[in-house]
Amino acid sequence: MLPATKAVAKELLTVVDRPLIHYIADEAKEAGIEHLVFVTGRGKGAIEDYFDHAVELEQALEAKKKTAILEDTMSSLLAPGASSFTRQQAPKGLGHAIWCARDIVGDEPFAILLPDVIVQGPRGCLAQMVDQYEDGRNLVAVEAVPEDLVHKYGIVAPKGEIDGALFEMEGMVEKPEASAAPSNMSIMGRYILQPEVFSILEKTGKGAGGEIQLTDAMATLMDQQPFFAFQYEGESHDCGSKLGFLKANIAYALENDELGADLKSWVSDRIA
Repeated sequence: MLPATKAVAKELLTVVDRPLIHYIADEAKEAGIEHLVFVTGRGKGAIEDYFDHAVELEQALEAKKKTAILEDTMSSLLAPGASSFTRQQAPKGLGHAIWCARDIVGDEPFAILLPDVIVQGPRGCLAQMVDQYEDGRNLVAVEAVPEDLVHKYGIVAPKGEIDGALFEMEGMVEKPEASAAPSNMSIMGRYILQPEVFSILEKTGKGAGGEIQLTDAMATLMDQQPFFAFQYEGESHDCGSKLGFLKANIAYALENDELGADLKSWVSDRIA
């Protein structure tokens, strides 16, 4: 998303009227997550500020009696003590970023949400996953992709036939050729993992791209604990790509009560 991300953290790029990270926080809260841990890096202090009070702005909106805008603005606030921020001081990969949160998470299961992907649907992806969760189970959100595109994704290997939305898995393959892919189910950035993954990450060396990969640690944990894949309901948007980001803005704007009708008319005029 360069050059925009030279000035703005990618997590703060907006889809319609709120940044990506706001959608992620809302999804986590809907699922019942009680404490949010943000793993950030240098130059991303604005993410923490976003979830805090903007006193001057709030006072100005209140003085002008712009109540609806004030309420919408304050919807990003997190309850005192309900969030923690820690830094990944070097870009060593997703696995290393997760490991940086180990002392905050502690010895209990936890969820991972990657803000590059937002999911549009009647119910949040993570809330659907929590419904499927059982003690001791690791859970990965997946979605079906066209077979000619499996080489672009991490693909799960099912343990037996896929029967229903939830199925056990026995492995993962990163960006396989279509002829060698074990399925067309791609991993899409939502996980519920057991805390034992932290000790594995601590010993995990560099993998693909010279980085510490979460999938490598998950593959090791899979030898010790059950892993399940879950096909959620909803449409995902990969906002880490320019096309995906544009699609997300259009999709969310079309569902917006204030903007949807006018946008649909505007788009239709240009397509006709």
